[in-house]
Amino acid sequence: MQKLTTNKPLIIMLYGFPGAGKTHFARQLSDVVTAAHLQSDKIRHELFESPRYDDNENNIIDHLMRYMAEEFLNSGVSVIYDMNAAKLGHRRALRDLARKAHAESILVWLQIDSDSAMTRLKARDRRKSDDKYATDYTKKTFESHTGSMQNPGAEDYIVISGKHTFNTQKGAVMKKLYDMGIVESSSATTSVIKPGLVNLIPNAAGGRVDMSRRNIIIR
Repeated sequence: MQKLTTNKPLIIMLYGFPGAGKTHFARQLSDVVTAAHLQSDKIRHELFESPRYDDNENNIIDHLMRYMAEEFLNSGVSVIYDMNAAKLGHRRALRDLARKAHAESILVWLQIDSDSAMTRLKARDRRKSDDKYATDYTKKTFESHTGSMQNPGAEDYIVISGKHTFNTQKGAVMKKLYDMGIVESSSATTSVIKPGLVNLIPNAAGGRVDMSRRNIIIR
């Protein structure tokens, strides 16, 4: 069976605590929906041999993520934006980007309690694909990060539980897409899982960023 294709390009933003399961959700959603999965943690580790997570590095990752998202949307390809849209200004910028590309946007809030999130963070296994590039958190850095997050307020968003199975999460997202008129009712109620979209991100040489290299391939 083929992947679900939306009738217009869409950017799916993610919001939630570290450990809420954003990358796990994004990876599985990219197996269901025809979309480019842009994973910020993976891009960071491809570009920087020893990531520092400082402001300069964060700005480079943010710039590259937005650039790639804009290129995909302008080409009519949907995007799963796997970077925590933790600040209101960040979400506004992404929505503006989508509007300029005549695309739709949706914010998915993966909710989980802080204790469960910390338990997951401590249990991360670098041998697993979803944990391989994830940021390390201590209790202090976790509290610092979550303390600076700005919960969605007067925004259009959908809430799903970070503890639910993907099939349950997917059902909520498909209903939202149907309500937005982006997918047909038959598509929203049909499970269509088949990998097929591969994104290649720029490779780094010696930890230096070459912004002119961007090997992005859609199969």
